[in-house]
Amino acid sequence: MTGTRTIDQNDREKGLTRMSALPTPVDPPALVRSSAFAQGMIAPAGPTLYVGGQNGIDGDGVLRDGLGPQTEQALRNVLTVLDAAGSGPEYVVKLTIHLDPSIDPTDAYAATRTVWGDHRTAVTVLAVAPANPGALVEIDAVAVLRG
Repeated sequence: MTGTRTIDQNDREKGLTRMSALPTPVDPPALVRSSAFAQGMIAPAGPTLYVGGQNGIDGDGVLRDGLGPQTEQALRNVLTVLDAAGSGPEYVVKLTIHLDPSIDPTDAYAATRTVWGDHRTAVTVLAVAPANPGALVEIDAVAVLRG
């Protein structure tokens, strides 16, 4: 079957536990395992969706106030694009979160959990000056499409 294969002992030693049509987390035993993110992701072959940077602007064009609300809105925007393409958070293989370097990221982490839930994926967090004045966070994603 396309997109599936059997995991052998070598794979298990590398932290692989299964292969399916869903992206598969890779958590090598030599690295710390996080409940929030995976060290790597294996994406099954097929169409890929690249979600452009989403920030805390809602559908009416209003920028939310504060890091927590902006992060929640940015993630809801990512989920909206995923849904429009026939995908979902379980198919995301990579999130990149750009945070204003002047802020404490704690509120962003809490907001991420509120909207994103327990969907582990590879994540990179960068401290960068925002391109949009007033924006404190921007999030982009890479996802596979449902088979």
